[in-house]
Amino acid sequence: MMIYEYKLAGNQAQYAAIEEAIRVTQFIRNKAVRLWMDTRGINRNDLQCSCAQLAKDYGFAARLNSQARQAAADRAWAAISRFYDNCKQHTPGKKGYPRFQHDNRSVEYKTTGWRLEADGKHITFTDGCGIGRLRLIGNKGQRIEEYPVKLIKRVRIVRRADGYFVQFAVQAERHIEHLSTGKQIGIDLGLKEFLTTSEGETVANPRHLRTAEKRLKRLHRRLSRTQKNSKNRTKARKKLAKAHLKVQRQREDFARKTANALVTSSDFIAFENLKIRNLVRNRHLSKSISDAAWGRFRTWLTYYGQVHDIPVIAVEPAFTTQDCSACGHRVKKSLSVRTHMCSRCGLVMDRDHNAAVNILAKALVSCPERS
Repeated sequence: MMIYEYKLAGNQAQYAAIEEAIRVTQFIRNKAVRLWMDTRGINRNDLQCSCAQLAKDYGFAARLNSQARQAAADRAWAAISRFYDNCKQHTPGKKGYPRFQHDNRSVEYKTTGWRLEADGKHITFTDGCGIGRLRLIGNKGQRIEEYPVKLIKRVRIVRRADGYFVQFAVQAERHIEHLSTGKQIGIDLGLKEFLTTSEGETVANPRHLRTAEKRLKRLHRRLSRTQKNSKNRTKARKKLAKAHLKVQRQREDFARKTANALVTSSDFIAFENLKIRNLVRNRHLSKSISDAAWGRFRTWLTYYGQVHDIPVIAVEPAFTTQDCSACGHRVKKSLSVRTHMCSRCGLVMDRDHNAAVNILAKALVSCPERS
């Protein structure tokens, strides 16, 4: 499944109609969660069937496309099934009991309720919400009109701090012919350097949040000085939201480009399977870990590995920093010690470089054909 995203250009009346559709989606989703709470043994089909009854009982719900109502019920079932899975797998901690949503930002259509114009630059929503015809603003490289309409399985409108966007989910697979380089690398993720490879190469940690923190604090102070429900508060809140959105996009762009560069230049990649949820519990490092966005980087690394059809292996990080990559002797060290010095074989090297070599060795053991 491939996702194409465009920004939507319309008037204030159309934006208000989009907001109404988003609120209806949230209403149906919360009603489905309430029905599940009150009725024992309910399943996904029951939630979808309840959408028709909601359309009869509430006139505003009937204006939303029927498949969009079903998609809203599917969101509720996704939360419910995730809760069931966590209970069955005995996931430690909270199991994610479904909650009522109050900050929904999107509405999703399936194959009806919208029409893509032949020029590929406009989309028309044909249900009773009154959104109408909107112009698509996107990069020249994105040409959604080249795909048959039957391959577009989802159309989602998303509200962000800087406007409204539409996402097209196309049933297609992306494949790139990978040019073999013969390189096999292990990757150690860190905070001093974003990553260190088994060949000793490093990528600097950009620290996007730390860089923007001064401006964010100033915008937070400006927001706190405004009166509630005032126009100045609305303006200040939008400026703050845009500043946070910029940081988020910087992280995403950095993670994507770094992962693509690594996959393009390698034939085999191993990385440490960090438990980020546990690591951010450290109150001294939680902000820096979140700012590094290791999770997004791993997601893109795995994705590009599939696109290029090369192995991307996750290995357990236990003792990769402490074990000597030359002789295997375990050298205890704290986080403040940045150099690995083995008393048995005399190896001296950067601790992250040593960990990356161990990560690659672990991955090669699990894949004998690559050794």
